[in-house]
Amino acid sequence: MSSSGEKPQWERPDSVAKFAEREPDLRMLEILDGFRDPGAVRVLDLGCAAGRNTVVLVERGFDVHARDGSRAMTTHTRSRVAAILGEREAASRVRRGRMDDLSEFDDGSFELLLALGLYHCASSREEWDRALAESARVLAPGGRLLVAVFDPETDLHGTGIRRIPEEEHLYEGFSSGRTFLVDAPTLDAEMARHGLEPAVPSKTVRVPLEKGRRVVVNALYRKV
Repeated sequence: MSSSGEKPQWERPDSVAKFAEREPDLRMLEILDGFRDPGAVRVLDLGCAAGRNTVVLVERGFDVHARDGSRAMTTHTRSRVAAILGEREAASRVRRGRMDDLSEFDDGSFELLLALGLYHCASSREEWDRALAESARVLAPGGRLLVAVFDPETDLHGTGIRRIPEEEHLYEGFSSGRTFLVDAPTLDAEMARHGLEPAVPSKTVRVPLEKGRRVVVNALYRKV
């Protein structure tokens, strides 16, 4: 909590409500349609936020686990899952956790991993590297990693962002703090270092906002 007593962005009730109202990711839905036996497919929703994708995975019968660094987001997602699977099952599947520490999971544990709006939250090169390495580690051979990250052209509030001197890919100017931003070619190169290759060409999507712009790299990788 800040010195002013204000809760961090991801812990505020209004942020939780905002994320809870979001529709499921369309790219995820297309991938899910390709699985004939959902119960045999293990999925990790990493950075699950308020559960917009976790709930769909549960409803469709996938063997899903969800993690988020926010206590408020995790609690909300767990309650949504509990309404479907019960409290005990929800407690074992939805937990608070860091994107750069998946040590609770064995190597090759998941056929599909979602990391949507997550990796750019890294506040250092070291955290970024650990997060990508851990994601690659827990993916099974041939497993897929669905990604969305902010591009350096992003300016959510129209006030400009600034690259931090002497820090590769790190920027300030976001309300959530230091942010690790890469463009599509750089993201592909970073993933290749961890044995992940594009399953489809990575795309950059630009969305104008009232006072700024959201520029997102959408990518899907497969573990070699």
